[in-house]
Amino acid sequence: MKVLFSHGYFLADDTKEMKIMKPYPPLGLLYLSAWLDKFGLENEVFDTTFSSFDLLKKQLLLEKAPIVALYANLMTKVRLLDIIRFIRQEPSLSNSLIVLGGPDVTYNCADYLANGADVLVIGEGEQSMLELALAYKSDMSRAARIKQFSQISGLAFLLEDGTEHKTTPREKIRQLDDLPFPNRHKIDLELYLKSWKKTHGESAISLSTQRGCPYTCKWCSTAVYGQSYRRRSPVNVVDEIVQLQQQYEFDHIWFVDDVFTVSHNWIADFHKELTERQVSIKFECITRADRLNEAVLNQLRACGCSRIWIGAESGSQRIIDAMDRRVTVDQVRSMIQIARDEGIETGTFIMLGYPGEKEEDIRETVHHLKMANPDLFTITLTYPIKGTALYEEVEPSIIEEKPWQVSSDRDRDFKRTYSKRYYGFAIRWVVNSVNLHKQKSSGKAFTINQLLLQIKIQTARLGMIFSRL
Repeated sequence: MKVLFSHGYFLADDTKEMKIMKPYPPLGLLYLSAWLDKFGLENEVFDTTFSSFDLLKKQLLLEKAPIVALYANLMTKVRLLDIIRFIRQEPSLSNSLIVLGGPDVTYNCADYLANGADVLVIGEGEQSMLELALAYKSDMSRAARIKQFSQISGLAFLLEDGTEHKTTPREKIRQLDDLPFPNRHKIDLELYLKSWKKTHGESAISLSTQRGCPYTCKWCSTAVYGQSYRRRSPVNVVDEIVQLQQQYEFDHIWFVDDVFTVSHNWIADFHKELTERQVSIKFECITRADRLNEAVLNQLRACGCSRIWIGAESGSQRIIDAMDRRVTVDQVRSMIQIARDEGIETGTFIMLGYPGEKEEDIRETVHHLKMANPDLFTITLTYPIKGTALYEEVEPSIIEEKPWQVSSDRDRDFKRTYSKRYYGFAIRWVVNSVNLHKQKSSGKAFTINQLLLQIKIQTARLGMIFSRL
């Protein structure tokens, strides 16, 4: 039995991502591949990031794999449907079983099954994928296949009468140390390292130490790992780091965990493990302000943390409370400032257009960013992901939703305090206002760039005013 893993992310097709050029390997697929290897099931990974749709089609025709397993998220859904259509329309691939997994399938089962998917893996995929691959035979009748799959937890598929059927939910993996390290050798990792080095002067590699998030932010999706917290041991994590250092040359690590400092004891043990084994690293991570203090920041710096992203989402406490963030603006601001004092570069995330947000809330966000003064910040317009508490809240007020097959959750709009056009100007106003403040605070003499920023600020402000009218 052979499984071909792939995904629908083609970097060259995304002009914004090409400009940013911070691609990371598909760790989820590489974990699945390693899990199947552990049990002797032949599989390959076709990484589309630096490839093309035409080359993927050639690979599909060459392999004719009995199972084609594809990763689905909101960014790649439209391209993924193109891949499914190609498989369905190609006679030589008629026996290939199309299996989908990832965060986008959990709350879109009916749509994916109606658009060509045979089976959906819901939640963590390692054990479900293994059992599915062991059970499936390409010469199975539909009835036999349904009978076999009905006994496997964590799946969704159509019965013979066309109705959707979900099996019992898959239990989450408790001991993450049981997972083999991701099969990075099955893709060309050097392409990632070289692209980072060329664009940013440093190469980066991604690594996961935990699964799940115990927090309840309304806009955040927990479709795969659930609202949980499970973590690999520091020994296991450092084992992987040492192996990576032996196999590849890279400058820093990006820990993909949702909240890296959930457990202060884990951070202390991680620091101890790195120190005792004399392992030196440079890394970047994400966390929450309420899971930081000066001692933890000091340990992070000692571990090699060069940049930390501290979630804020808004500078308005009213909006943060509406999001169920369970943190205060003062906490976020303080931790950003202390982290910078510790010599750690800081970043934060901002979201505009949350339900109920008013102009005074946006002004508070600008004030917060100026006072906190993070080195970096990202800003986006709020969009409701299906399955989240935010989606349930705004579903009755959705005013724009394109056909599912040609759109993503990012294209969905709902009735906000102001129009979508207003928030487009508001985002520009925030970005330019904060950037001008940064330049003035640096003590530099007045420059043409500052004049241009002032013009952009006034233009954006006029856009906000006229959009409201």
